[in-house]
Amino acid sequence: MNLEKLVKPHVLTQPVYQPGKPIETVARELGLDPASIAKLASNESPFGSSPKAMEAVRKWLPEAWLYPDGSGYKLKQELSRVRGVSPDQFILGNGSNEVLELLGHAFLGEGDEVVFGEHAFIVYRLITLLFGATPVSVPMPDYKHDLQAMANAVTDRTRLVFVASPNNPTGTSNTEDELIEFAQNLPEHVVFCLDEAYAEYCQTPPDLRPLIEQGRKVICTRTFSKIFGLAGFRIGYGYASEEMIGLLNRVRQPFNCNAAALVAAEAALSDTEFVEDCRQQNHENGRILLKGLQDLGLEVIDSEANFFLVRFKDAMDTFDVLQRNGIIVRPLQPYQLPNHLRITIGTQHQNQKLLSILEESLHS
Repeated sequence: MNLEKLVKPHVLTQPVYQPGKPIETVARELGLDPASIAKLASNESPFGSSPKAMEAVRKWLPEAWLYPDGSGYKLKQELSRVRGVSPDQFILGNGSNEVLELLGHAFLGEGDEVVFGEHAFIVYRLITLLFGATPVSVPMPDYKHDLQAMANAVTDRTRLVFVASPNNPTGTSNTEDELIEFAQNLPEHVVFCLDEAYAEYCQTPPDLRPLIEQGRKVICTRTFSKIFGLAGFRIGYGYASEEMIGLLNRVRQPFNCNAAALVAAEAALSDTEFVEDCRQQNHENGRILLKGLQDLGLEVIDSEANFFLVRFKDAMDTFDVLQRNGIIVRPLQPYQLPNHLRITIGTQHQNQKLLSILEESLHS
């Protein structure tokens, strides 16, 4: 008997997440110098990691032989200070992705439905399918979440609704008032997850903490992978009511966050000068990159995050041209956007290299 006959049937049709290609892989495949390659595919910060985080990890290294604190006590205390929420209202994850998956463990089964936007983060669909639930994909006019259409898509079988603001991969956002009204009108049997992975790039991101305080079935998730520059550590968190956090902890694996990540994240939260500098550089570099792309005649969706969604006549041909010239960007066929590429806002040098290659390619 082969293994396929032993697994759950839906595992055989489960899609596999395709990340942006690593620099080393592209260098090996195309014979390029890794140092010459700019990875603008995965929305990693081009400004490196929080210096305070790196220093904290160096000091921690002699303790690497010890298990991490499975409760994440110190990080939760620091999160409580920064976010103004009780330490007992946080759950930590191996990236915010794990927190999203914990929602599936806790709330999803066969026959349940999950509502999300058609151009939203693909992990929402993957989690839905992983637990045998049914994905309900809602059209996104103008690449933005249509909250009224999403509300209309909710049924008696809906258990989870995912919205990201800013949304990945479109970069578009919904206002705080829109999100609050949407959450308030959801039925009692629905859990609403607001994915805030890119919230730190916004000057005034939506704040749903008052809804959590009111006892609404709302959870918000954030990550240290983006503006804090800790993608390699895989650390994120969610915050919600103590009741919801208690349920999610029942399905969380022990020691799911490694000790280095806990130490780095705790220190990064206090590195406010670094975060503000990254935000300002991202805004300034993004403004210049946006103008450069538009000057080339390209359709660009305005973004509040650290990337742009760009439409091309032949997206895959452009992807290949850029990659052969040492620029890695992200194709978006899995997001129902076959004519678009997602381009991370890089350093001034990386952005200028990108624009120069595109200009030569488009004019030729």
